[in-house]
Amino acid sequence: MIFYGHYRVTNDKKGDNMIGCLCLHGFTGSPYEVEPVTRYLEEHTDWLISVPTYPGHGEQLMLKGITHKLWIDEAERAFLELRKKSGTLYILGFSMGGIIGGYLASKYGCDKLILLSASAYYMNPAQMVKDIKDMIIKGVRGTLKDDELYLRYRKKFMDTPLSATFEFRKLVKTLKPSFRDIEVPTLIIQGECDGLVPRKSAEYIYKTIPSKRKKLCYLKESKHMICHDVDQEQLIEEVFQFLMEPTK
Repeated sequence: MIFYGHYRVTNDKKGDNMIGCLCLHGFTGSPYEVEPVTRYLEEHTDWLISVPTYPGHGEQLMLKGITHKLWIDEAERAFLELRKKSGTLYILGFSMGGIIGGYLASKYGCDKLILLSASAYYMNPAQMVKDIKDMIIKGVRGTLKDDELYLRYRKKFMDTPLSATFEFRKLVKTLKPSFRDIEVPTLIIQGECDGLVPRKSAEYIYKTIPSKRKKLCYLKESKHMICHDVDQEQLIEEVFQFLMEPTK
């Protein structure tokens, strides 16, 4: 039976009929980036939720000497492992995880695909200027040191070698053409105040994928860390409703 709101979704299925959901984080990130969504799914369903961490990633970054192929391989390994246990399989990818998720959906297929701030393009100069101004204001007020997301971004910047950034660019260039082969139902969500991934990234993906069932949703006040931002409730509602819709 399926219930909404504060109830739990129980599909009463086992083995080959089980539902699995692969959730992929972004470049220099960790499962924390998608944790609000994965926690909600764990609390409201009995699905198998897989959230792999790419080599060199996690709370302590160790990216020196790590290639983008290793990131793809780890996501692919987790996908194939989950596929063994699930008859129905969903993929959710954030930022770089959206690029990898699109690749997996095009190569193997899945039942539904969700792309959050997927980085087909990256860097939004106008929004970055606004964000820097906001940080300067917070710095003057002495409140910047209490901004958790700023502290995480600062640590990422300090701990990310230039070689890793080049590997990220290689990954996007290599996997971006995969969007032309995505036939599965797809939900694309983009924050309008994202300084790292511009609006045109979501627009490009929406126009490129040939799926007959696709939806593009903008969150007006959200920046890049979309799962943790002010429109979090709307994001989770959009994701959950999309996953609850019949596949046929």
